[in-house]
Amino acid sequence: MQVDIDMGLTSDGTSALLDLEELLATRLLVQGNSGSGKSHLLRRLLEQSAPWVQQCIIDPEGDFVTLAERYGHVVVDAARSEAELAGIATRIRQHRISTVVNLEGLEIDQQMRSAAAFLNGMFDAERDHWYPVLVVVDEAQMFAPTAGGEVSDDARKISLGAMTNLMCRGRKRGLAGVIATQRLAKLAKNVAAEASNFLMGRTFLDIDMARAADLLGMDRRQAEMFRDLKRGHFVALGPALSRRPLKVAIGEVETNARSTSPKLTPLPEAPADAHELIFAPGAEEAAPPTRRRSPPPPRPTADILAELSRAAPAVPSPAVEEPEMDPAERDAQIAALLVDILSDPEAAFRPDAVLYQDFLVRCRMKRLGGALPAMHAFRHRLAVARSGVDMQTAESEEWQTVVQLSRALPEDMQGVFLSLARSAIAGETCPGDATLARLYGTHSQRRARKLLDYFEEQGIVVMRTDFGGYRIAALPDIGCETKPGRADAPDPGPEQRSAAE
Repeated sequence: MQVDIDMGLTSDGTSALLDLEELLATRLLVQGNSGSGKSHLLRRLLEQSAPWVQQCIIDPEGDFVTLAERYGHVVVDAARSEAELAGIATRIRQHRISTVVNLEGLEIDQQMRSAAAFLNGMFDAERDHWYPVLVVVDEAQMFAPTAGGEVSDDARKISLGAMTNLMCRGRKRGLAGVIATQRLAKLAKNVAAEASNFLMGRTFLDIDMARAADLLGMDRRQAEMFRDLKRGHFVALGPALSRRPLKVAIGEVETNARSTSPKLTPLPEAPADAHELIFAPGAEEAAPPTRRRSPPPPRPTADILAELSRAAPAVPSPAVEEPEMDPAERDAQIAALLVDILSDPEAAFRPDAVLYQDFLVRCRMKRLGGALPAMHAFRHRLAVARSGVDMQTAESEEWQTVVQLSRALPEDMQGVFLSLARSAIAGETCPGDATLARLYGTHSQRRARKLLDYFEEQGIVVMRTDFGGYRIAALPDIGCETKPGRADAPDPGPEQRSAAE
């Protein structure tokens, strides 16, 4: 399912749309000198995508904490131990809460360690919690520097490792990195190279312009254009943005940063006693020094974990009276949505967490109220939908027995077993290895053959070969078997199968 985010206007006055689902798979790099509008761009992206995907912002300056009031983000003060931050990050993925990690007030060395602990906590979450998350890292050159600078080697290695995991290995875990940097030359190349989408803003140094031109596939002579870009204007390129370099003017935002750009204000009239005002101590200075009040301590970890455990606040929207839907009709619509999701040829190879996110968005667009299936129930229904069973077969006693048998299998194997069972009940040919591999979510036919061996070990399937070398799958619990089929038969795919039916 495609969700387009409106980022602003292109040079010809049309809307600059960003494909959110494609962004989750291909990541984004934003570059521009200080004052070029990077933070404004990130805020626009976060505001537009807030209703659709969970977000986590690594915020070194505390600029994005204002998203909390409008969009319900939980602000995590990073002045905590690394173990506490890792635990919070794990619960954030479990409960799918959008978060701003506020690093303001920490030394750079501690900022790197805290950010690394939080990113690693998200990266190491359990597989069942690998839901899609948009992970935005502002001032990424601080956390993935090309050189150590003034920070310790230990902090640099930890932070660089966490950023590398985010950009290089995070996609399979549902983590989509969006990194913003002032200078490409200061950002580690192995981190920047993993982004497939780019938004390049104003920059002046030759080395940065040359790297920006290389990333966009432009001629070095065209690199001069980056000096002429106005504030808030970027050159976009990537599968989620545009196939060719495209100038984009970022649109307006609804929230404001706590820090703003300096504005010129008129000077006061010069006082006649300016000399005395500067060199003579004032009455307040002559008084004995008062003890500075210590800053308030950070919020207790127990409080923030309790807040995370609560349901995420919804984005404010006008109340709509939803008519009550018949349970049977609602169930039929959910089944139709699952079939529609699986009609995409690439759906078989996407993680269940990504498909679940797509399913929830489709339910929201169809205005299906009430409690939606949890992740565990969704996986089982997805396995049933993958089998392609029709309504008449689904109501038979044999199929109910098959469904009960499938519940004892690991969730990723249920779709393969149900498909074999459906073929046996319908008297169809035994599926080939390519079809079984697709149902298992892999391209490896060897793994598909191992699945058949596993089913035989469990005693729920008996495989045999006829005199012609064709194989037959029999299910003793229901007394059915498939017709002989070739193991090397080509996979018809979900689209061809639907057309045949």
